[in-house]
Amino acid sequence: MNKKLLASAALAAFLSTSVVTQAQAASKEKCYGVAQAGQNDCANLAGTHSCAGQSSIDNDKGEWKLVKKGTCSTLGGLSKSEAKKLHLASQ
Repeated sequence: MNKKLLASAALAAFLSTSVVTQAQAASKEKCYGVAQAGQNDCANLAGTHSCAGQSSIDNDKGEWKLVKKGTCSTLGGLSKSEAKKLHLASQ
């Protein structure tokens, strides 16, 4: 196979994956307080960890998970600003 053709195919595959990922992210939102222990998506508000899967308590208000846009409140979750207010009040 031609090296240029192979490189073009690889680039096209990468770009299409990037577009799909961005579209999926646009239809999701961060929802605080709904992640089960070990199921959070990234860093918490307290700054005690910076990685996914490191939450230790179910439904911790400082932990977040990506959910379908518009479903956070129906799941009993909080927006980032609501979660920050609770976090600051508890300090």
